[in-house]
Amino acid sequence: MAAEQSASVTHSFRVPPAEVWPFVADTQRFNEAYGMPKHRIVETPRADGSVEYRAFTRVGPLQVEWLERPVNWVAEQWFEHRRDFVKGPLTFLCATLRLTAEPGGGTTASYTVSLAPKGLLGRLVAGRVIKTGIANFHKACASIERHLAGRQALVFDYKAPQPDEATRARVMQQIERIEASGHGHGLAPRLVDDLFTRQEIDLMRIRPLALARRWGVAARQAVELCLEATRSGLLTLRWSLLCPRCRVAKAEAGSLDALPKGAHCPTCNIDYERDFARNVELAFAPAPAVRPIIEGEYCLFGPLSMPHVKLQVTLAPGERRTLPAAFPPGPYRYRTLEPGLQRDVELGETAPAFTLGEDVIEVGPAAASGSIAIANETGRPRALVVEERRWVEDALTAERVSTLQAFRDLFSHEVLRPGDDVAVEHVTLMFTDLRASTALYGRIGDASAYGLVRDHFAFLAAIVRRHDGAIVKTIGDAIMAAFHRPQDALAAAIAAQREVASFNREHPETPVAIKLGLHGGPCIAVTLNDRLDYFGSTVNMAARLQAESEGGDIVLAEDYAQDPRLEPLLQDLRVERAQAILKGFAQPIGFLRLRCDASVAS
Repeated sequence: MAAEQSASVTHSFRVPPAEVWPFVADTQRFNEAYGMPKHRIVETPRADGSVEYRAFTRVGPLQVEWLERPVNWVAEQWFEHRRDFVKGPLTFLCATLRLTAEPGGGTTASYTVSLAPKGLLGRLVAGRVIKTGIANFHKACASIERHLAGRQALVFDYKAPQPDEATRARVMQQIERIEASGHGHGLAPRLVDDLFTRQEIDLMRIRPLALARRWGVAARQAVELCLEATRSGLLTLRWSLLCPRCRVAKAEAGSLDALPKGAHCPTCNIDYERDFARNVELAFAPAPAVRPIIEGEYCLFGPLSMPHVKLQVTLAPGERRTLPAAFPPGPYRYRTLEPGLQRDVELGETAPAFTLGEDVIEVGPAAASGSIAIANETGRPRALVVEERRWVEDALTAERVSTLQAFRDLFSHEVLRPGDDVAVEHVTLMFTDLRASTALYGRIGDASAYGLVRDHFAFLAAIVRRHDGAIVKTIGDAIMAAFHRPQDALAAAIAAQREVASFNREHPETPVAIKLGLHGGPCIAVTLNDRLDYFGSTVNMAARLQAESEGGDIVLAEDYAQDPRLEPLLQDLRVERAQAILKGFAQPIGFLRLRCDASVAS
């Protein structure tokens, strides 16, 4: 084998490592921006439970094949990415980055490219590979500086493929339709600008919640925009079954009824089940006629591909390492990249020491402050992963999107397979009914009463949508609505009763009263009458509590009212406590009757 070659370069930033890391460690974005070809990954489980990652691509006339080694990194400090080649002009290629905090709040970034050529061709291209890697790092740092200073929108210099005039004209018509629908919120031109200018890595999985955060708009507005853009043909949607370990989609479908109940993740070598609240995600991508996206990977294991992972380090059999590392206190999961071992721990001010055994991860105090000690006492390589124990905040889960009115209006066909049911971790349900509606018909006549009932449905639907909920179904003069967050449901209930009271003051000749009950908890989602519906004791409780309403009030179970998210709204209401035996429940149920005659913001 030819002698190893390497070159290093440094760059000084004026901001601390925490602000530099999200850009310099985004290897997927870096590789795309600077012309690295996408590659195909084949994952093959080994007998010991680990996985071989073999990559294939073409560079000019050459077929290149390599073994992709899991990237090692400590967040905000360093990463090391190595590829060992099976075919091609190199034996290995390794890129290493280290960030050093400097006095005054700056950062020194040190980047090294090292490789070993193979044969005459390898010796000829080795220098060029190193030179290109160093030059691209220089360009990337300059681009990051401009981005941090606000002089450049995208992180890296990137020229997206431009659409032809026919595509632009068609997209302009789609923008008009989206905005005319009421679901665009003035954001459709912004979405199109993203589709025509941003990198592929931003568009392969468009997450509305991430868009909302980046644009500084309400989450519901971004979700409604993407749903309407899908109906107009600007986007396509896909349901994904995310792996609970690496959090990458390992099963996808274009409709909910085609999504499997479980999947296998070859990366983690585990089987896992469907969970509406945690790993069933609705995401979007550009329609191929608008911006085609090439399949493949730019970097399988980049640190920013898994931003929840704060440390990933591979140790040889019997190896011990002590690494500088300091993570904020909080809940973390310590696991191996290989399947099997994991342990959930609350991390305090002092970082722990880890011992990886065959069947257990032992955790003890670290020998030195601000460091993590790792020991691999097994007879094979093991990779330790330390991750934040929070699910991906930007994932629009099936549990959440199914409680939005726009989803149910635009995609009512998105249902489960007949006979299929899914456990829903939590949903808040609202039941309403018009009090004495029969007497109302007799008092003001059928035509007038029907118009009033129709208007009451419309105003309730508007309030439910405004508070991020959805009408599940109507039952006579009653509605059943669902909300992802209990505080949204209570705010909607308060707004409804206050608006009814205002209507009655303005129309004393035709007063109406709405009976309203709320309850939340786990239930079962099923398809009934060609729509997603909910069943279970939570549904029954919400319906029974509505029956206890007198009209003009809000009734909810006393134990449910203990949810701390409801406390700010309850403070301004007049509360009465009562108890009743509800149909279908063996024990008396304590409930609160909320009067909305105090000043409450809607």
